[in-house]
Amino acid sequence: MKEVFKSFLCRKTDFYTGAGIQAAEKLVMEKFNKYKKQADEETAKKKAELEERERKAKERREKEQAELAAAADADAKIREITDEEAAVIQQQQQKQKEEQEPKAETTDAKDDEEEEPGKIKPNAGNGCDLPNYCWTQTLSDIEVRIPLKASLRSRDLVVNIQKNHLLMSVKNQPAIIDQQLQHDIKIEESTWLIEDKTTLLITLEKVNKMEWWSRLLVSDPEISTKKINPEPSKLSDLDGETRGLVEKMMYDQRQKEMGLPTSEEQKKQDMLQKFMQQHPEMDFSKCKFS
Repeated sequence: MKEVFKSFLCRKTDFYTGAGIQAAEKLVMEKFNKYKKQADEETAKKKAELEERERKAKERREKEQAELAAAADADAKIREITDEEAAVIQQQQQKQKEEQEPKAETTDAKDDEEEEPGKIKPNAGNGCDLPNYCWTQTLSDIEVRIPLKASLRSRDLVVNIQKNHLLMSVKNQPAIIDQQLQHDIKIEESTWLIEDKTTLLITLEKVNKMEWWSRLLVSDPEISTKKINPEPSKLSDLDGETRGLVEKMMYDQRQKEMGLPTSEEQKKQDMLQKFMQQHPEMDFSKCKFS
């Protein structure tokens, strides 16, 4: 096409031989430079796009390699500890618990047995320390801590929390806990996590927040709920109505322990005494009140 156009200018015009040859050369160079500039810009643009694609591809490859290296490093950190090491860890944890707990007097233990035969004194967290796990409680929730014999991750464990049942085991090993709970819990508000790489922490939220549990599982030994000592700081966190109910419950519990009437019983006695004072003509000496 270019040759035809140039041949036409040569045969039919004085484009190459006329007086305006310099103008013709100038026109040709202007067009050449115009399209050369566009060609250079297009080439530079394509080169920049290619370099950007290569840069992103390189970053993606480096990120994938870093993730693979991190995963390999994490797998390398999981190691099985010996029975001797597990025993040392359990002894250290037990020692820490004993240091934190106030020493119980022998007389207190005897009183517990006399008042509630077969029931044991709760630990410092109002729960119980058992061979495979320990649990503590507040009025609203329960925490269960299970020592692990190795540094494990979440994917190595099986934890199934149901409304009235709890299952916990290490994969491909016998279950540590697989039993019915004493009372119902809220599944959606209950969680679990690995604490300090050597302890599984399970948090269960109670359905009934006005009740102390005497055991975690129906197969566990019972604790004496009369010996539970809720912290005052915990009561201050409750709203006014709930705090009033809790304080009333604690008062009634202390009254029962001392053989005295509860708040409801005292209220009934006061009403009866008032009625008797208002009706002196009546003889209440032969009346039996229960």
